[in-house]
Amino acid sequence: MAYLIDFVLHIDAHLVNIVNTFGGWTYFILFAVVFVETGAVILPFLPGDSLLFAAAALAANPSYGLNIWLFAGLFLLAAIGGDSLNFFLGQRAGAALSSHSWFGRLINKDKLAQSEKFFRKHGPLAIFLGRFMPIIRTFVPFTAAGSQFPYRRFLQYNVSAAITWVLICCGGGYFFGNIPFVKAHFSAVVLGIIVISLIPAVVGWIKGRQNPTPRTPEED
Repeated sequence: MAYLIDFVLHIDAHLVNIVNTFGGWTYFILFAVVFVETGAVILPFLPGDSLLFAAAALAANPSYGLNIWLFAGLFLLAAIGGDSLNFFLGQRAGAALSSHSWFGRLINKDKLAQSEKFFRKHGPLAIFLGRFMPIIRTFVPFTAAGSQFPYRRFLQYNVSAAITWVLICCGGGYFFGNIPFVKAHFSAVVLGIIVISLIPAVVGWIKGRQNPTPRTPEED
């Protein structure tokens, strides 16, 4: 966990090491991270927004020889494909996986319950909004599938959200990531990105505490 925190906070330095070590395989490695972050259900703590921002910042630096359009295309496919896999898992075996003795321990049931409440409150819009919220975005597709939400409608919101997410994160990194102040305080910038992206989830949690959902007779 300590290494993961260090990786996220110093993601720019780690990405440089990955590029220097793996060269062209960097595209596949980062594609896999973004895909697994949402597709695997059990790994919501992997970097997302900050990874796109840092990768785009490296692509803007010609000394690394990275293609921003290839990054953007792969990140878009990873986001859409990961969410679709997540939806498929929730549709086919959501209840079974959540209650499975081994798999159930890997799923953060509190976060799953939080995403279910988020989905019930915002409906289809939760699919779009969830893409911009770390951790929540990992569980929203799973929750949507468990709620019998049609995949065709899910895909519409999923694609529009993924396009917007990639444009914002990659655009921000590409145009602002190499500004001297940003480069000098990259860890603080990454931390700021994480904090800002978590604000909607925190606000929702606080509102939920202030206005708890009434319990039904069946729950008592």
